[in-house]
Amino acid sequence: MTTFSVADVPSMAGRTAVVTGANSGIGRVTARVLAERGARVLLAVRDVDKGRAAAATMTGAVEVRRLDLADLSSIRTFARRLTEPIDLLINNAGVSLPPMSRTADGFESQFGTNHLGHFALTNLLLPQVRERVVTVASLAHLIGAIDFTDLNWERRPYRGHAAYGQSKLANLLFTSELHRRLREAGSPVVATAAHPGISATDLMRSQGRNPRLRAERALIGLVAQNAEHGALPTLYAATADLPGGGYAGPRGLMGLRGAPGPARRSAKARDAAAARRLWRVSEELTGVAFPLTTSRAA
Repeated sequence: MTTFSVADVPSMAGRTAVVTGANSGIGRVTARVLAERGARVLLAVRDVDKGRAAAATMTGAVEVRRLDLADLSSIRTFARRLTEPIDLLINNAGVSLPPMSRTADGFESQFGTNHLGHFALTNLLLPQVRERVVTVASLAHLIGAIDFTDLNWERRPYRGHAAYGQSKLANLLFTSELHRRLREAGSPVVATAAHPGISATDLMRSQGRNPRLRAERALIGLVAQNAEHGALPTLYAATADLPGGGYAGPRGLMGLRGAPGPARRSAKARDAAAARRLWRVSEELTGVAFPLTTSRAA
């Protein structure tokens, strides 16, 4: 397929989708389109009032559920209360370039929310997932590096861009290792990832008054596509014929914008040994393990 648009999203009737961070930006568009195509969509959001405001603009079967990915207790509560089958889990929510801060469990906020929060959520919900897990990564993974000696920036001087890149690289390593484990378990579930290219959303809302970040955002706005187009790679990864472990993104302007299709990832994002190590460490940090039985030792 050389082009992909909202019109190419098939009927989702009879399916249930969970979309994290669905009250704004790419997540909101993703949830809206899936609902329009007939899916029952659960908006998993930290701010329930904002979630309800977003839901009010959508047609179809839409529900709002509270989920704070920066708090493992909130993730466990969300998963415990969600007992029905899930066809699509869209790991979309994220934070970008906040001042140094920590989650409720003491993790650096970007690594804790973008990676560890979705890692825990996915594994807690996986026994109920029937079709696909899509995790939204970023071109920022290209500048990312996994520092296993200091994942939570407890000893290094904090650098927001590097921390964000680490969290997005972790998203891709998580997807590849999840795909491997699902395959070994004989599961029909497919794990894919997507990136929106450069998209004008409020992801960087936490940047505050930092002049440098404000200037960067202004420059990004000159080439960025809107959330409607930024959501297309996620919808492609969720509904198109993308193989397990696949990665989708815009195909035009060096991956910055355009119609989605299969995307390339860095060599670091293809490091199977790092993916396995990150998975083990993530299990230790969150206390959440892969719930399916594999045919061989992981």
